[in-house]
Amino acid sequence: MKTISIKALEPGMYVVGVIKQAGHVRVKNQGWVRDEKGIKNLVQSGVLEVEIDPDKTLHHTQEEIPVAEEVLQPAKADPWHKSVPVEAELGQATKMYEQAKQLQEKAFTDIRDGRAIDVTEFKETASGFIDSVFRNQDALACIARIRDKDGYLLEHSLNVSILMSIFAKHLGFDRALIEELATGALLHDIGKIKIPDNILQKPEKLSDNEFEIMREHAKFSHDIVKDSGLGDIATEIAGFHHERLNGKGYPYAKKGEELSQYVRMISIVDVYDALTAERVYKIGMTPIRAFKKLKAGCPHEFDEALLNQFIHCIGMYPVGTLVKLKSQRVGIVAASNPDSPLQPVVKVFYNAKNMFHVEVRDVDLSDKRIDDELDAAVKPEEFGLDLIKFFRHSMLP
Repeated sequence: MKTISIKALEPGMYVVGVIKQAGHVRVKNQGWVRDEKGIKNLVQSGVLEVEIDPDKTLHHTQEEIPVAEEVLQPAKADPWHKSVPVEAELGQATKMYEQAKQLQEKAFTDIRDGRAIDVTEFKETASGFIDSVFRNQDALACIARIRDKDGYLLEHSLNVSILMSIFAKHLGFDRALIEELATGALLHDIGKIKIPDNILQKPEKLSDNEFEIMREHAKFSHDIVKDSGLGDIATEIAGFHHERLNGKGYPYAKKGEELSQYVRMISIVDVYDALTAERVYKIGMTPIRAFKKLKAGCPHEFDEALLNQFIHCIGMYPVGTLVKLKSQRVGIVAASNPDSPLQPVVKVFYNAKNMFHVEVRDVDLSDKRIDDELDAAVKPEEFGLDLIKFFRHSMLP
């Protein structure tokens, strides 16, 4: 993939997505640009940069370019619109997140004791997540990043559900479909309850035999969700999230066209959240490192076009990421800026040069009066910082 200025776009080029814009348009279909009129439409829509696939460029006359539709159309509703400030949503989102963890614990207990899970409660939880995402997705996105390293088993499914909701919203899916995807994501790892604790909680690398047992959790998830009556989409998300495009995934070795767009989406989201998670025995990767690892798996394991959309959707520095600025100030990305992803709002609270805490303040990097910029994503361990404590004391209402 290659990012180019709209001025460099030519008929016959294959557009994958919009990278930078002054307006709000979304990809209708990835496809070839037919003629100069199509390019003019993009310019008038405020598109500044696009991502193209150079390998698919057609070197023919305009009449021979086999495209019947415009690549882009104005979005029916701005998917980035935030109806409430992130500060106003954080309290409610946090309460919802904690209730969802309690629901997960209850579901694990029910299955362990031979009782069926309450599907209605999971649907309600997914619906609540989506409501929050549509009010201001930055709140739940932040909570999903500020995680407890001892709570991975419960929090992972919640975070995957949140990220799937944000991803599906970005792609323009309707509300009913987003709810199916979010509910399936909440339950995608439910089968782990049937894996022995000595394997599930093992802090070291699993042996080959233990790993074979662990792989069975996807089959268990598939069967549990199928029996719950949630439907085909939730069932395939639960059962196939470890499958890969080259057929080298598990447990069914499905490949290529056997994997729906929804399965391709959750395979990306599931791995991203696992890579960036803090665990007792592992320090999580920064989002940028996780994206690079996922990119290395394209196109054999992951759908590259969808991965590009996911990266564009949550940004190179997602909300909740600890970052260092050029000024040596350290803070948490508190609000996204989809029009200029490298200029989010950062809540600074620490000076990396002098190694001491500073007064907490919001720095909007898109403000022309601010002479500062992002330097790098950093880990709290580098400075002995407790992000959970900071989040609770300085970000929650």
